[in-house]
Amino acid sequence: MNQLRIVFRTDANQQIGTGHFMRCLTLADEMHRSAADICFVARELPMHLQQMLTERGIEYLALPKPDDSQNTDELPHASWLKTSQAHDAEQTLSALGAGTWDWLVVDHYALDHRFETPLRKLCKHVMVIDDLSDRVHDCDVLLDQNFYHDQAQRYLDKVPAHCQPLLGPSFALLRPEFKEMRQQVQARTGEVNNLLVFFGGVDADNLTGQVLDVLIGLNLAVQVNVVIGQQHPQKEKIQQQCVQHGFNCHVQTSQMARLMAEADLAIGAGGTTVWERCSMGLPSVCIATAENQQQQLHDLQSGGLIFGPTSQKDLMRFLSSYLKGLGAASKSLQAQSERVMALVDGRGAEKVAPVLMAHALQLRLAEAEDARAIFQWRNHPAVRNHSGNTQEISWDEHRQWFEKRLTTNSGPILIGEFNDKPVGVVRFDISNHEAAVSVYLVPESGFKGWGGCLLDQSEHWLRQHHPEVLTLHAYVLPNNEPSKKLFAKLNYTLNVSQAQLEFAKDLEACT
Repeated sequence: MNQLRIVFRTDANQQIGTGHFMRCLTLADEMHRSAADICFVARELPMHLQQMLTERGIEYLALPKPDDSQNTDELPHASWLKTSQAHDAEQTLSALGAGTWDWLVVDHYALDHRFETPLRKLCKHVMVIDDLSDRVHDCDVLLDQNFYHDQAQRYLDKVPAHCQPLLGPSFALLRPEFKEMRQQVQARTGEVNNLLVFFGGVDADNLTGQVLDVLIGLNLAVQVNVVIGQQHPQKEKIQQQCVQHGFNCHVQTSQMARLMAEADLAIGAGGTTVWERCSMGLPSVCIATAENQQQQLHDLQSGGLIFGPTSQKDLMRFLSSYLKGLGAASKSLQAQSERVMALVDGRGAEKVAPVLMAHALQLRLAEAEDARAIFQWRNHPAVRNHSGNTQEISWDEHRQWFEKRLTTNSGPILIGEFNDKPVGVVRFDISNHEAAVSVYLVPESGFKGWGGCLLDQSEHWLRQHHPEVLTLHAYVLPNNEPSKKLFAKLNYTLNVSQAQLEFAKDLEACT
């Protein structure tokens, strides 16, 4: 099997909202581009979210309806699970059936090590997506994409020593449209002509309606865009208000990135949408819609990254007062726009996906027994056409070169493997403090999208085994678009544009 197999365990409903599901789906989409086999396990997932999975060709395994006789655990959000962790683990294992999975990704405030450890029977690695740091996890990777002043300390003694932490908004799991739209936006000037209102896919407390009442009372001379989910409890009333007062109402829109790019100020909740707004450079007034958002918003506000009330009392009075003073707030709006745009680049999923692949990828030095396979790979047209020497190499020529290469110190040849199957080859030609690097995936192997992970892991190997190498060089033919994108993505700098393009990387600057 040449595909990573990844199972996601998350839920979405009126109580939980859709944010956990959507960020898991964003990561699933990124992994799907590398031909990963994806499955979602959830309980009573709404039909429109099931449809999203179906459209992507992602398998959905539904857990049984909750049994009220099952006791819940003591965690603050235990009621979200609607059963005990032990029972949920049994049901999840039963739903998955036979076979093993490379990764279990858990995004659920009601699950901790008591769920994660039993799932290791079928799952080789565990990743947890968390924001709360209020429970102990059994995981190999932990992602917390939020902003906290004490970020590095939050998970001490809550994850195993070997766990790899991915902390901060640079890892925010945002849909591709935010990364794409970001290229078209600039920091705001501070003038507010377009106002966006969005409180998540559910908004059970109807903060949207309360904000609309404030805006109607103020009668501001601005364009107003209101976004609500299909499940909003007051959908019809909000739609009527928007028609009556000339606001634009968008229900379950797929144009959120565009709406944020066009807006000058947003009014909304905490959670994942904070990072969507940041990636668009959009200043925002944030109101906590759940207790677990309060610390996040407090730290963001103290860092000058959002505007918001100092307490949850009289929220609408605060909002009314703030909106009345928009004209005097232009400088602070512009400053906030510049800060938040620098905080989130929209490429979080691109950064997390290679981490999952890296845990599954094994590197080893090439051996004499690999001569025939490397000969065949190197002479394949898909590899040869992008090589500096496009001519087919004879077996005798290759054999002599390979034997000499293995017995000299000119540099290592590394082979990356997944599940004992070859993924690709990386060669370093070392000279003093520099090395030329070449990389290719095994032709016709099905390992689409693994080049970045293979090269990145090989660089780590080189730093460990050849610390004397300070600079890497890669030589790429001008028509080799995949390699050009690969080296640029891994922070190589384009230095020379001639018959071949030279990319260079300072390893000292990367440590």
